[in-house]
Amino acid sequence: MSKSALLGPWVKRFLLDHLITERNLSRNTQRSYRDSLALLLPYASAQNKKPIDQLEVFHLSGDVLRRFLDHLEQHRRCSIRTRNQRLAAVHAMARFISERSPEHIAWCGQIRSLPFKRFTRNELSYLDKPEMDALLAAPDRRTKQGMRDHALLLFLYNSGARVTEAHRSRSAISTCVAARSATFS
Repeated sequence: MSKSALLGPWVKRFLLDHLITERNLSRNTQRSYRDSLALLLPYASAQNKKPIDQLEVFHLSGDVLRRFLDHLEQHRRCSIRTRNQRLAAVHAMARFISERSPEHIAWCGQIRSLPFKRFTRNELSYLDKPEMDALLAAPDRRTKQGMRDHALLLFLYNSGARVTEAHRSRSAISTCVAARSATFS
């Protein structure tokens, strides 16, 4: 067995060199890819009845990957989006290996031929003017918390920010509300 046949060194280079140094992907993407492989490798090890450190690239066949993806959906109750995210990580690793090892190009083609599953996207719905007016009127602006909530809602409405983005701005808004209430007290 040649060194290039073992999967372990490829996984190490993919996670440490390629994702971080070459692609400079975000920490969340790096962790997502790592977690995908942390789920896949023990599964492939059990399927092939080999220890993880003795797995070869070819042990990660299209059939093993297909069964792994089914396992994610049926036994781990992952959504189709999560399944597709795990598949994207494996596709990226397969592309990485095939670009550096010509003997694995056919294997890469087999792995990358596994399609993503289609899913229905949740349609974003927006509040109508009367609904937005009712939401803005809900906080009691006579209290500090009500003033803060009203300011936060106005910020979200006027900026089009997501709630997660506004979470970071909440302390700044609270400071502004506190300054405003001190001015009018």
